[in-house]
Order: sequence, then C-alpha cells, then structure tokens
Amino acid sequence: MQSQALTNQKPVSLSTEILAGISSFLATAYIIVVNPSILSQAGMSFSAVLTATVLVSFFSSLLMGLYARNPILVAPGMGLNAFFTFTAVLTLKMSYTVALGAVFWSGIIFFILSVFNIRTYIVKAIPKTLRYAIAAGIGLFITLIGFVNAKFIVANPATIVGIGTLSAPVITFLIGLAMTAILLIKKVKGGIIIGIIATSLLAWPIGRYWGGANTIIHFNGIVAMPDFSLLFKLDVLHSLQYSMLPVIFAFVFTDLFDSLSTFVGLSEAADLMDASGEPRNLKQSLLVDAFSTTIAGLLGSSPGTAYIESAVGIEAGGRTGVTAIIGAILFLPFLFLSPLISAVPAISTAPALVLVGVFMMKPVVKINWLAMEEAVPSFIAMVLIPFTYSITQGIIWGFLSYTTLQIAAGKFKNITLAMWLIDAFAIAALIF
Repeated sequence: MQSQALTNQKPVSLSTEILAGISSFLATAYIIVVNPSILSQAGMSFSAVLTATVLVSFFSSLLMGLYARNPILVAPGMGLNAFFTFTAVLTLKMSYTVALGAVFWSGIIFFILSVFNIRTYIVKAIPKTLRYAIAAGIGLFITLIGFVNAKFIVANPATIVGIGTLSAPVITFLIGLAMTAILLIKKVKGGIIIGIIATSLLAWPIGRYWGGANTIIHFNGIVAMPDFSLLFKLDVLHSLQYSMLPVIFAFVFTDLFDSLSTFVGLSEAADLMDASGEPRNLKQSLLVDAFSTTIAGLLGSSPGTAYIESAVGIEAGGRTGVTAIIGAILFLPFLFLSPLISAVPAISTAPALVLVGVFMMKPVVKINWLAMEEAVPSFIAMVLIPFTYSITQGIIWGFLSYTTLQIAAGKFKNITLAMWLIDAFAIAALIF
C-alpha cells in the first residue's frame, strides 16, 4: 500500500510511515512523565494530569494526521506548562482551575486568529529577534527548573542561588544527565524517555542502600483506571477577569510563535511545502494547534502545541498524516499506567528538562548581536525569563526595551501599529 507525499511526489510506503510514527512518539513520549511532574506542583493530581496529557496528545495528534495531513505530533508544550505552574499558579497565586480557564480562552482566541488569518499580521509585527530570544529564554527557564528539581541548584541567602551538595540524588541526576546526553549524541531513538527510565532505575537504591532518610521512589502498582477528576474543572468565568488578560496573552503569544516556528522549521527541513512555497496545510495545522489548547483547558492540562521532536519521525521518512495518526494511537495505552509513571521521581525527569532547554537555545545564533538596538532587548528578554522565574516579565521587558532602543536609534519605521498596541498592553500589565 502506498501513500503520496505532496511535496516531492515520491511514493512513501505505509511501513515507512508506521516506523516514522513510532520514532516521533518515542522522541515525544517524555511529556507523558514530565508534564504531570510539573503541573502536579500547582496542586493538581498527578494521575489526573497524566490522563489529561495523554488525551490531549491523542486527540490533537490524531486530528493533525486526519485533518491537517502533516506528520507532526501535538502534545502539551514545554515552557507552557512551566508558565502555567510557576508563573500563573505559584507566582500570581491564582487557582489552577482559573489557570485552566485561561488556557481555554487562549485556545479560543488562537482559534479565531487562525480562522481569520490575523496571526499573519501579528507575526509580522513581532521582531524576529525577540521571537528567537523568547524561545531561548524559555529554554533557559526549563533548564533552571530541571536543575532545581534535582537539587543541583539550591537557594543561597548569600548569593541568591548556589550549588547543591553532592548527595546521592544529585549524583544520580548527574549520571542520568550524562547518559541521556550520550544517547542523544548517538542519535538513539527515544533517547530522552530511555534516559528517564534508566535514571529511575538508578534512583531505586536511594534511601535503601545509600543511607538516605527516605526512599524517593514509591511503587504502587502498574495499572489503574484513568483519573478523570480534572475533566471540566476549569473556571471559565473568573478566568475572564481583567487581571487575567496578561496571562491569557502570554499563553496565546507563546503558543502562537512556538507552533509557527515549529511548522515552518519542520516544513523547511523536510520540504513539506505547497505550490506557493509556504508550509503545507499551515492554516489547518494552526487550527489543530488551537483545538489542542482549547481541549487542554477542558481536560485539565496546560496548552498543547506542535512538537519539534516530530523531526525524528520526519527524518525516518514520515511525510503524511499517517505518521501523526500512528503516534497518536501509541499515547493511548498510557492512560492506564499512572501508578507506574507516578513512581518516576523528579531527579529522573530533571535531565530531560535540562536537555530540552538545550534544544530551545538554537535560535540564539539568528540574533544579530552586533546591532545593539536588537542585541540588548533580545538579551533582556532572554535572561529575565529565568532570572524572574516568569515568562511574562521577559516578554514585557523585551518588547518595551526593543521599542525604546529602536526610537533611540532613529528607526521609527521598525515599530508598527501592532507593536505600539502590544507595548500599551505590556505597560497595562505592569500597572494592573
């Protein structure tokens, strides 16, 4: 049986598509473990978030294959889950039900932007240099979370932060980080998820043979029924308050540019272009992305987005929606494995967080560091995200500093009407 790629008209076998789907799933599967570990810190049930993660990944990836016909998996996004937990809930002190409402409304807004092609106007208004910087800043933020979860970086009253002691958990994390990095260097399929499993096995003796006070792995079985306790738990009304607008904007902004950059990057790398030279089925893909964010709020997760790790499957030969459909189906069995996955400790997912940060630093090379009116705001946006533990603050000060320095450089034409509106919104967010 043969399927036909739209770009180069070369036949692609079904067996190739199936293997590509398996490859993309293995590269993306770490989110099944990592997303619940992050969102559970916002007070949400680990097993319920795991159920939501699997369902969002399944429905979104399935729709990407059937409707958008692209070999791209969609799942709750890294960076977006960090913003949900550490900024929206822990910093701004909102309940996770209100934060889920913000996720839902950001999906609705993203959907409207995609239907009416308003996203194109917004994209053109945002300087590329800030897009690159924000992506890199989120990568640094995720890496910091990984090091903190592993207790490799700890609070220090004298220096704000400092290095942790070389305890058994920290040593286990470092070994896991080295192993996972080596697997990635060797291009082992599913290297991140293999690293998580290997680090968990190494962590088993802690508290048993290494003299720890407590065990860090608590095995409560393998199989259980899915936990639907977060289903429709979003607070739709309170999430529409004026004070929530910056949070909704941050979700929309981050999701919009993350998905756009993923679609463009993957399309260019695999020649998934239409006749006009644009990414294939971009509008349909963005609609699927918006759908993913909307149902994430309903099911109990942070927003969904297209995964750059889909490049693994594309590299394996995936060119059609069959790849995404296969990947989607492979998520489903994990609905019933929450007891097993909940046994994975934070130090086991920490190496994955650190290395995901590495992937997200790639856009830094595209910033013109010789032009100070671009370099300074890019640097400010990039470093403020991890330093303030807030993606929102990095975005706000990145925009405001960019406008200020463009004016100082006499480059008024670089500031569009949309940019002025975004600046006004940023100032309002700081005031209110």
